[in-house]
Amino acid sequence: MTPWERATLALRLLAADPAGLGGLWLRARSGPVRDRFVAGLEALPLPVRKIHTGIADEQLYGGVDLSATLGAGKVVWQSGLLARPAAIVLPMAERCSPGLAARLALALEEGQGHCLVALDEGAEPDEALPHALAERLALHLDLDAVAYGETVPLSIEIPRVPPDVASVRAPDSAVRDLTAIALRLGIDSLRPPLFALRAAKAHAALDGRPEVTTDDLGRAAALVLGPRATQAPEAAGEPDDAPPPPPSEPPDAPEDSSDAQGEDDLRLPEEILLEAAAATLPRDLLERLAAGRAACTQAGTSGTGAGKKGNRRGRPLPSRPGKLDGESHVDMIATLRAAAPWQPVRRVQAKGRATGAQRLHVRPPDIRTKRYQEQSDRLLIFVVDASGSAAMTRLAEAKGAVELLLGEAYARRDHVALVAFRGEGAEVLLPPTRSLVQTKRRLAALPGGGGTPLAAGLKAALDLARTAQGRGMTPTVAVLTDGRANIALDGSANRAAAAADATQLARAIRGLGLPGLVIDVSPRPQPALKTLAAEMSAPYLALPRADAKRLSTAVAASLDA
Repeated sequence: MTPWERATLALRLLAADPAGLGGLWLRARSGPVRDRFVAGLEALPLPVRKIHTGIADEQLYGGVDLSATLGAGKVVWQSGLLARPAAIVLPMAERCSPGLAARLALALEEGQGHCLVALDEGAEPDEALPHALAERLALHLDLDAVAYGETVPLSIEIPRVPPDVASVRAPDSAVRDLTAIALRLGIDSLRPPLFALRAAKAHAALDGRPEVTTDDLGRAAALVLGPRATQAPEAAGEPDDAPPPPPSEPPDAPEDSSDAQGEDDLRLPEEILLEAAAATLPRDLLERLAAGRAACTQAGTSGTGAGKKGNRRGRPLPSRPGKLDGESHVDMIATLRAAAPWQPVRRVQAKGRATGAQRLHVRPPDIRTKRYQEQSDRLLIFVVDASGSAAMTRLAEAKGAVELLLGEAYARRDHVALVAFRGEGAEVLLPPTRSLVQTKRRLAALPGGGGTPLAAGLKAALDLARTAQGRGMTPTVAVLTDGRANIALDGSANRAAAAADATQLARAIRGLGLPGLVIDVSPRPQPALKTLAAEMSAPYLALPRADAKRLSTAVAASLDA
């Protein structure tokens, strides 16, 4: 099945059971392919409503219609988008804030008949739909690599009488098989198997079958479980607590073809479903596994810097109650909306006073102030080992990997800095900059040789990070070394003191809240570097045989996780 055929099938299933499946997550760049798919949403049995990531709560839940209230002289309420079931289309879903994601997820959970179509335009791995929404959308599609010539106009035909998905029966083994496959694919949630079962029932209902078949389960597994896979199925194996297979009949038992066929039917679907789901694994999954991608859970490792709230500039946020302090900006529309419901009461209270009964009464509790969220610039500090041991092993690959990473950082408009340590100390070869040409020139001129003053390199990176934080930037530290630290901070050749100094500086980096990454490029993984990464609360990657391309891929994946 081609990607476009899967997209057509996904849209048919969503049209058959929009509320039961929750919706669809479509990852595709804005263009004619996505436009052709979005045009097919008209087949959904729900009105299509498009929203934006900055939508206000009043538009979602309803509130006072300000213009009608001021014109009529009485409070006029307007209903919100979530008042009636609808197919909600969210463009630029990768920019959805956690607050909006929580509100939409709650609307899907409450069973009010809504479904959500999230259009994810993210170009980087770190730009993705929030987990709270992705978890509640049964169908995941990726049309980013589909050419326009591979598509055809979507013509989704749904019977006039909606199919009764709830009445479709499924064998008792269906949930067990789908759950086992989800486990083998590294899916740790129970929602996807239940969504897959619901999708299988919808597929059977569209074909007019009263019971789910193996083909229905296979197509559902390909659409629901495959795109969610986090590991190759061969790497999972059977779980330790898996129930034992049913005992086979003794040789002298009378043959019963119907019983034997029924036993085969119980065991066969799981392998068929696993094959169908594996055919739709994310195209970069195997590359991530081969590169040893590490999950980084610290804040600030995404593709942008940290968010800072203020009242001057940046991305608009919902207004909040405030006061006239001469510094905050008043949100006039939100203030009038908050004051409108109280006007009849306040006019009665104002009768006989000098203020008059027809004037608009705004009190201090009605004041709403504007808020914005500004993204700070991210700074990637590369700490490269240029000692003699590294030069003899992996310095060339490390240089190539850093150069590739610098190019990617430049494309994202990140600032980069380069710290090299060798001999008896460390040197900031490149202060924070966006100049790719200057960075490559400094990196190419990086010599190798001498001792390994790892502590000096960490100290230089720490000082650089503190300065960057003072300028409002969000620094990230990436250390590439073979781990054979033998020069202490005072310049003495003492391995024990060098290890102690490196550990102390790693704790200082962790105390400053800096996200980081430790890359072990030695021929054999060094336990000392794994301990150092733990002291930094940073991911540890051992890449003894990776070339520059694979090394840069692993580092980029870990930084953007």
